[in-house]
Amino acid sequence: MPQGGGAPGVQAALAEYREAATGQRWTPQNPRMMRVDLGVDGQPVLARQGSMVLYQGKVDFSYKGAGMRGRIVGNATGQEMQLMRCSGQGQVFLAENAAELHPIELQGDAICVSAENVLAFDESLQHEVRRIEGHGIPGGALFTMQFQGTGTVIVKTQGTPVVLPVTPTTFADSNAIVAWSAGAQVIISSQVRLRRSAYPGHSGETVNLQFRGAPGNFIVVQPYEV
Repeated sequence: MPQGGGAPGVQAALAEYREAATGQRWTPQNPRMMRVDLGVDGQPVLARQGSMVLYQGKVDFSYKGAGMRGRIVGNATGQEMQLMRCSGQGQVFLAENAAELHPIELQGDAICVSAENVLAFDESLQHEVRRIEGHGIPGGALFTMQFQGTGTVIVKTQGTPVVLPVTPTTFADSNAIVAWSAGAQVIISSQVRLRRSAYPGHSGETVNLQFRGAPGNFIVVQPYEV
């Protein structure tokens, strides 16, 4: 048998999928996988449990439990996240169900993101639950997570999202909205529509959100309803 006869062909075929190492803290490997280098600035990362698909180097993983400082609250709000803390000197590769991943870098500003759409974020970021009150909503309110400070949050979407500027006539389905600028005003709209498929016992109605704000505010919507 020839030694290494197929190696050059295999290497060439897989070349486009090689690891992308840029020296940056967060580096997309492809639209659905993210690499974080913990050695850059040495700060830990909080990631959704089960999202680690590969790691290199000396990395410690610990459960971000209920009694630990900084846990995201959620049972009562629907914004619960089961998190793991990644620390050490190495690289961690993150992904979840082939969802598209989008790194959003904050420089002292803030963004609101549904917990369902958060994959990971720098531990240095401040995070809290924001309440959106409105009539006709189960439980009387909707909730979202607000991230603020200096660092990166990785947002995941089903399909490629669209980013739209906020205008007085901007409405979004609450089941399709992913994120919005923290400076935008959110109002529960009285307008409702029939869902494409309603399960038995469900009215088929969903809640629309109206967004208002000064120029520069935006919303992010995915082509999928949770």
